[in-house]
Amino acid sequence: MDQDWEDRVAALWDRFDDYAETEEDEARFRSDVDALVAELPEGSPHGPFERACAWDSTGRSDKAVPLYQEALGLGLADVSPYKARRTKIQLASSLRNVGRAEEGVALLTPELVAPSDELDDAVRACLALCLSSLGRDREALALALGALAPHLPRYQRSMANYARLLVEPGQHPGA
Repeated sequence: MDQDWEDRVAALWDRFDDYAETEEDEARFRSDVDALVAELPEGSPHGPFERACAWDSTGRSDKAVPLYQEALGLGLADVSPYKARRTKIQLASSLRNVGRAEEGVALLTPELVAPSDELDDAVRACLALCLSSLGRDREALALALGALAPHLPRYQRSMANYARLLVEPGQHPGA
């Protein structure tokens, strides 16, 4: 894999909306992804990652889950920690979509203390969805508010405190 391959993958994803009209278009998109993946060396974790993304983006979380797991199992974190983190976010979302939200929570909870990057809010948003799917709405709301608070033009400290109070035993935001 080289920069040319990465650029061609990015260009294909930039054209994704051109493929999203019919199931036939979506199948053609997945086929185009498969053609790029075929250029990779055997055992590259980038292959199952890209294929999982293609299945996921065309509404087939069930097909994406094992491919995301394969990418992680092949050592995606060793070759691209950023893509590995994306994989965990997307895998958790797919797990939630197929009724396995508890696995999504288990996958993303350690990411809350992982080194910070631009994906932090996506981790929290997806984890909040998984928690909500499990009926843990207070925790989900706390995560969502905590992720939103730093982006507000005012009230950052108040919202961060309200988020914390949602999950502290014996506390509630109105106290």
